Amino acid sequence: MIDPVHTLAFSIQSNRGIYAVLLGSGVSRSARIPTGWEITLELIRKLAVLENEPCSPSPEEWFQQRYGEEPNYSNLLDSVAKTPAERRQLLSAYFEPTPEERVEGAKQPTVAHRAIASMVAGGFIRVILTTNFDRLMELALEESGITPTVISNVDQLKGAIPLIHTQCCVVKLHGDYLDTRILNTPQELATYPNELNGLLDRVLDEFGLIVCGWSAEWDEALRNSLKRSPSRRFSTYWAARGELTDEAKRLITHRGAQTIHINCADSFFMGINNLVRSLEEFSRPHPLSTFAAVTSLKRYLTDSRFRIQLSDLVKEETDRVLGGLDKSPFTDVSTPPTPESFLSRVRAYEGVCETLTALAVIGGYWSEEQHYPVWVSTLTRLASSPIVGGNTILVDFRPYPATLFLYSLGVAAVESDQLKLIGKLFTAPVRDSNRQEHPVVQLLHPLVLISNDDHAKALLGGTQRHHYQLSHWLYSVIREVARETIPNDRSFELAFDELEILMSLSFATYADWGSDWIPLGEFGPRRQNRELILRKIEESLSTLGGSSPYVVSKIFGETKEACNIAISKLNANVAELQRYFRF
Repeated sequence: MIDPVHTLAFSIQSNRGIYAVLLGSGVSRSARIPTGWEITLELIRKLAVLENEPCSPSPEEWFQQRYGEEPNYSNLLDSVAKTPAERRQLLSAYFEPTPEERVEGAKQPTVAHRAIASMVAGGFIRVILTTNFDRLMELALEESGITPTVISNVDQLKGAIPLIHTQCCVVKLHGDYLDTRILNTPQELATYPNELNGLLDRVLDEFGLIVCGWSAEWDEALRNSLKRSPSRRFSTYWAARGELTDEAKRLITHRGAQTIHINCADSFFMGINNLVRSLEEFSRPHPLSTFAAVTSLKRYLTDSRFRIQLSDLVKEETDRVLGGLDKSPFTDVSTPPTPESFLSRVRAYEGVCETLTALAVIGGYWSEEQHYPVWVSTLTRLASSPIVGGNTILVDFRPYPATLFLYSLGVAAVESDQLKLIGKLFTAPVRDSNRQEHPVVQLLHPLVLISNDDHAKALLGGTQRHHYQLSHWLYSVIREVARETIPNDRSFELAFDELEILMSLSFATYADWGSDWIPLGEFGPRRQNRELILRKIEESLSTLGGSSPYVVSKIFGETKEACNIAISKLNANVAELQRYFRF
């Protein structure tokens, strides 16, 4: 049997815009938005305090004994807050983050919300039905540059444009917590207005359905909508965490739905999004498969007789990459990027460079000095690709394939102690857009490609925890490419940090920047790694002097004294940024 997750991914990818999602409270769980049951228990505890009675360890048993009935979210909420306005005020504390929660990332869009937004941006999902009052889905869509049509009451429904003309429609079946017309009580959830029923009938008839985080226990009107839907033209998939309720089982049987057992909504939607994207990229033209190219390169590296074949292999793949970079979407640098469009561009760059990046890791690790000119020539060709006018962010980011190639070569070269190769790569001359020559290290450093790290966080979906977002991104990308060559995670981390330290030192020595500023990287906040690597370099310089491989390679100076000056500049920059970032 094919895994239903894979079937779902195929269905979404091959039926673009045909699937709708139905989200219940479980989707917001990792954002620390409580479920209806958790709010029920919290309200019971508050009632017990007012009654001056203990309710632990089982608040629901206390409620049953005290009030003679099973606790019910809707009934309890209706009892403690009689009017819609009172319920709105009561519920706001459960949905809006405090300043402390905002810093912690709580009550903000989750991985699941962002994965759904990504599929919406890709045109795979158009309709989102939700029983949730929170606004996390809308916020995630806005982060992806999408302004959804939101329907949370009958008035908005009457004025809504047809679904076929919307990029995304979010239907908040029970309302928005900021609207006093939210639906909470059993009476309110028993029926929907005719207008909403009509919309649901259309969606459930014309779209496939992905259900997640919904128990089907409380919402009679929604259950009835699913029961009366006659269509089976597109499948229903029901993602469930834990035991299904009896109501859910009946609906699954009625619709002939496929059940998918999941650990959480985040991993489910992230996995689906990744699978759909992988299927989209599957048909990318690759004249030479990555596996075949890597296998050929390994064979050519073992014998000097294959020097010409090795050169031709790398050159042909470089020609293919450069040819791809001269086509859409890479040639469009006029439209200001949204986070979603920028991420798509980054992944497209990485897709085009996939084989060349894999070759770079093998070359960086196993090459001998006779092979160095091939890698240096490839790097300068990538770095010299034409740069045209347009949006500053996109134009500045055009050399990303060259940076990706440099890092892939460099991390592997550091791991195999090929410092001479790194020196030749860093100091290779490249012309900028003004036809002025500069060393590679000056033009390809991540902080040169995206100089404003706040922009990098916004465009790459980063957090305040990472101060060098593009470096962090490169770390994640290259880690996977280099996993076979450098299997140990700790070894890879040290090699990556040493490469970035050497880049910073090289920048300090050779860049004609006109200031003492030195770009740092992921090693900045990793103090233990930084001190360990710098101590190793300083001991080599102190012990071996001009014979130190760091001097011989000319990575950051041609004498011991020049190298020490670069180290002093780096330490000064680190100290300054430590005061600013407090790492």
